[in-house]
Amino acid sequence: MSSIDSTIQRITKTGDGETCAPELADGPWTFDLGVPSYGPGASMGDVIPTGAPRQGQLPLEYQQASNEDLHARIIAAKATLGDRAVVLGHFYQRDEVVQHADFLGDSFQLANAAQTVPNAEAIVFCGVHFMAETADILARENQAVILPNLAAGCSMADMADIDSVEECWEQLTEIYGTEPDADGRVPIIPVTYMNSSAALKGFCGRNGGIVCTSSNATTVLEWAYERGQRVLFFPDQHLGRNTAKKMGIPTDLMPMWNPNKPLGGNDAETLNEAKVVLWHGFCSVHKRFNVGQIEQARAEHPGVRVIVHPECPMPVVDAADEAGSTDYIQKAVAAATEPTTFAIGTEINMVNRLAAEYPQHTIFCLDPVVCPCSTMYRIHPGYLAWVLEGLVRGEVLNQITVADDVAVPARVALERMLAAKPPVTTKEA
Repeated sequence: MSSIDSTIQRITKTGDGETCAPELADGPWTFDLGVPSYGPGASMGDVIPTGAPRQGQLPLEYQQASNEDLHARIIAAKATLGDRAVVLGHFYQRDEVVQHADFLGDSFQLANAAQTVPNAEAIVFCGVHFMAETADILARENQAVILPNLAAGCSMADMADIDSVEECWEQLTEIYGTEPDADGRVPIIPVTYMNSSAALKGFCGRNGGIVCTSSNATTVLEWAYERGQRVLFFPDQHLGRNTAKKMGIPTDLMPMWNPNKPLGGNDAETLNEAKVVLWHGFCSVHKRFNVGQIEQARAEHPGVRVIVHPECPMPVVDAADEAGSTDYIQKAVAAATEPTTFAIGTEINMVNRLAAEYPQHTIFCLDPVVCPCSTMYRIHPGYLAWVLEGLVRGEVLNQITVADDVAVPARVALERMLAAKPPVTTKEA
């Protein structure tokens, strides 16, 4: 099966199929010096915040190099560096980058993987900005974390900034107070999804809160309810809603917090009754999936097994057979012993790779339009070759550094998450 890159090039040239943006066929460096944006792809319509990291122009030799040349240069640089550098690749990265990864996984798996290579002087994180920040928080002092393209951010993470969250917290504590109840539970506990800035992880660390991933969100919420009467969950409303609903919390006790409105667009009574206050954020990739796509998949493929990511809207999760993290999806496909038809609701690069890796199954993406994660797509082999060859010369390019005043409390929130382990089951949810 051809890679998503080659598929997009073919569609753009022949019209044989559909992409969400024809600009996907251009090199991502085309967008480095223009008006700040997330670039073409699923989040191209999202508003990027002022001051978002920007990438300088990639040297022409990397822009003009062929895929074969870049491939050879990356291999040569990695061979020269040896165990001095480790390359981490997220599931959503393009195949042309993933093939050079020493570890492949989700954001937290990769942050953990980095800790298994203490001799590495450089951690090259082929993912997005918040992932590189997390790796830096957990890395050793002598390790440099590198993001090949600084413009590889995350629109969901950007939907909750530290100033807005602190203002929300101030308004909520005015309503709830700070005194614990008879069971010693404080009025509210902050929980941030891994897909958030280091500043928000630090906020949770300072305020008795915790970080969660899509695979351990239930365990983390249970941890929070042991210590608090309610939860402020940010930035992804859908993961928060789907997880809390699975735990039996009614949706009418999950008001949304819109940071642009007083009390988030709620009244004090609604907030007092709340069990989860959901931030008005979402993933633009997973927002594309809808119930109609599931209905069409079932009509065209009787017996299809539909698995979606819990960042999808609640009606999509309810209509699917299963919902789980990227790791869950990967393991579910790998564990299928009989030829199975899978319709999967997550980022297209991962779905395409699963289809190639497990040809005994029929695997397709619920969204028929080729529309990758805009910001993951900013990482290109050209940038990977550039930063690796920089390391060969002794130059650290695009280093991500989290200041101690943020990193220390953020590490507290991450360590709380590490300690809140999900129960071991035969089928991870």
